Amino acid sequence: MSIGLIGKKIGMTRVYTEDGVAVAVTVIDVSDNQFLQKKTQEKDGYSAIQVGFDEQKESRLTKAKNGHIKANGGDPKKRIREFRVTDDAALPEVDHPGINLFEEDQWVDVIGTSKGKGFQGVVKRYNFGGLPAAHGSMMHRRPGGIGAGTWPGRVWKNKKMPGRHGQYRKTIQNLKIVAKREEDNVLLISGAIPGSKGSYVMIRPAVKHPAPEQNLKAGDAPSKDDSADKA
Repeated sequence: MSIGLIGKKIGMTRVYTEDGVAVAVTVIDVSDNQFLQKKTQEKDGYSAIQVGFDEQKESRLTKAKNGHIKANGGDPKKRIREFRVTDDAALPEVDHPGINLFEEDQWVDVIGTSKGKGFQGVVKRYNFGGLPAAHGSMMHRRPGGIGAGTWPGRVWKNKKMPGRHGQYRKTIQNLKIVAKREEDNVLLISGAIPGSKGSYVMIRPAVKHPAPEQNLKAGDAPSKDDSADKA
């Protein structure tokens, strides 16, 4: 896996291509990402980078999390996620990844949590077809029989039943970065993305599309002060 960013969903809008075609895009704020820890083969047994996003008061974090962040010279963050890389050579040299981690027209995968829909029946939850809807049926959207007709005569485990629907972890693959606005630190990604406005998402290079080589050297990313000014 390549290194990605954590972002916050702002909402949806549309942009127009040079040919005048309207493209629906989701706007994601990526202004406050910070590398918190680098894991190496020698020390941890694998190579990875921990990324923190969105400033948080120190008093609202546990002592364990505060100690972990301070030990690595980071700032208190609301969200911390980890991205694995192939080897230690792929670990970045910078501390604050910027929007330039991604390029326009690059394919990405976006991971988020879908909206919660509360308690729902089987038609909405599992796309059941329903029962006859003619006069006198009274079984239009019911699930039908749920028990076994013979021994053991009980409802089997994992039977599809009415219940809570939504708030699932979803990965939407093969979305394209239509534009990136460095002055606002936002990415405009084609299509819809799971979650409501203000929800957190992870953006990573697409698994099924080759990504451009990431070159995270000390001079390629904005400093902490620069990213704060743009935010």
